[in-house]
Amino acid sequence: MKPISVQLYSLREEASKDFPAVLRRLAKIGYKGVEPAGFNGMSPKEFKNMVEDLGMRVSSSHGPWASPENLNEVIETAAILGIDLVSSGFGRDAFDSLDSIRKTAEKVNKMHSTLKNAGLNLFLHNHEWEFSFVGGRLAYDIFAEEAPDVLFEIDTYWAANYGTNDPAEQVAKFAKRSPLLHIKDGNFEKNSPMVAVGKGKMNFRKVIAAADPSVLKWLVVELDSCATDMFTAIEESYKYLISNGLAEGNKI
Repeated sequence: MKPISVQLYSLREEASKDFPAVLRRLAKIGYKGVEPAGFNGMSPKEFKNMVEDLGMRVSSSHGPWASPENLNEVIETAAILGIDLVSSGFGRDAFDSLDSIRKTAEKVNKMHSTLKNAGLNLFLHNHEWEFSFVGGRLAYDIFAEEAPDVLFEIDTYWAANYGTNDPAEQVAKFAKRSPLLHIKDGNFEKNSPMVAVGKGKMNFRKVIAAADPSVLKWLVVELDSCATDMFTAIEESYKYLISNGLAEGNKI
């Protein structure tokens, strides 16, 4: 079993009001790690210290999002957080044609080279458009060939693209390059909010089993939105994964 983290974007509304309280509650639930997407007024050092004082770790980070213009900040923040994986991602128009995919890959390869020289590995996080078809192939398949050294944080729900793809097959395809998986659930309906992990249509036993255990480091729960109370869904997601032996937490 891999340790369980949570993408703090899920709790952005709660964090904007009382970020320390959010971190304390996540530790009480039993999460082993957190993946920030900004620090809500804390410095990266203050954030890391509080996370570790609560018995958790910074599993990975979505802040700052790597771009050609901010790589020095990315390198400095990663050193403070004590991580060697740094993130980036792109909008729909970066994957909507063969030409745009190649241009995106060229940009990523240049960023990867700079980050690699600093001892860091770049990973990309996806949405559904990377798993749409371009010229008869999935956009991410083309991109992966054009950027052979970049790593992935496969968002397993978006990889399914509302049921168009088998998410386990997609995880297996990218397993050798995926140290992180985003775990989210839903009903495969566009513009529909997510649900707590285990309450939607995702088969997480199959999805998680498709990963390479020698490469995968963390399972990261993320719910972009939720029809129910978000904190309740985040706790229910934890309980589902732990009780089914699919992840390791700090509490049973």
